[in-house]
Amino acid sequence: MTKSKATVALALGAACALAPGLAFGQRSETRGVNLQKAANAVLSMMGLMLTPDVTTGSLSFSNDATGNPDFSMTSLGGGFTTSRGFPLYLEGTAGYSRYDPTFIASDGVEDRTIPVKWNVVTVTGGIGWDFPVATDLVLRPMFNFSYGSLASDTSLAARFIEARTDATLEFLQGGKLEAYGLGGSLMLDYEYYRPWYEIDVELRYTNIHLKSFGATSTAVQGASDAQTINLWTRWRAPTGMTMLDRPVRYVLEYVHTRFLGDLDGVLGFDHLNSVGAGLELDTSKYDTIVSRARVVARYKFGDNVKGWSLGFAVSF
Repeated sequence: MTKSKATVALALGAACALAPGLAFGQRSETRGVNLQKAANAVLSMMGLMLTPDVTTGSLSFSNDATGNPDFSMTSLGGGFTTSRGFPLYLEGTAGYSRYDPTFIASDGVEDRTIPVKWNVVTVTGGIGWDFPVATDLVLRPMFNFSYGSLASDTSLAARFIEARTDATLEFLQGGKLEAYGLGGSLMLDYEYYRPWYEIDVELRYTNIHLKSFGATSTAVQGASDAQTINLWTRWRAPTGMTMLDRPVRYVLEYVHTRFLGDLDGVLGFDHLNSVGAGLELDTSKYDTIVSRARVVARYKFGDNVKGWSLGFAVSF
């Protein structure tokens, strides 16, 4: 979330029920070209964790009879404008995902299933400047930079590795892929704050180009364009209750994210919606680092996908 005060949000415990047939979810032969396609999909999925976005802040897909791989993702992110007089905007996001596709290796006589566990970690920073457009409305161009790392921690049968030591199996056994990203974002940020209610609306376009480097195998190298358009809206108003000598607010939220570029269809859909409701506790009367704390339950849905998440956020 992007307010004049620093805000950090964490999405936890999300579960999405996915329709059969993820684009990256089929079993593959251990040939370089098929491994390359799977690694490119993972590189694209890194793009889902590059910016603060409640629709992708936490996702989890479970393996099922269709052969779709397990996939889970969670992130921690936020941003703030330093002050009205010096409107420098800073943001950061850290994400972790785990991707468990299944490969079938064959020596022409025997087929063997290879469970693969890929762990992906990404960190992204952003720096921008707020240009006033109208009362309570600013235009915020940003420069974004990111780093991602994919590591395979699978343990293959030693005898099978000894028999098959091609580049693909070498990477599956314990390979690593790193990626860096450069790009930018453009945001319209509307903040209408009054004692009786508060309105936030953000419209954001992001384009970050990811490119791999430092791969332990030539079988996995590539690039990906992570592009999204995101609309985030929030309404906050007092509930009539008080706690810690401050009003307890209720929070209503709607978010729509459209995935473009290489993110389009990487998880089997091109957009996600999120509808949320929660409560906010104001601790500003006391000498604490945190001025507000929120908990928001969200229902997420899109083409052939639906689920829920629970998000926590604090403002400083």
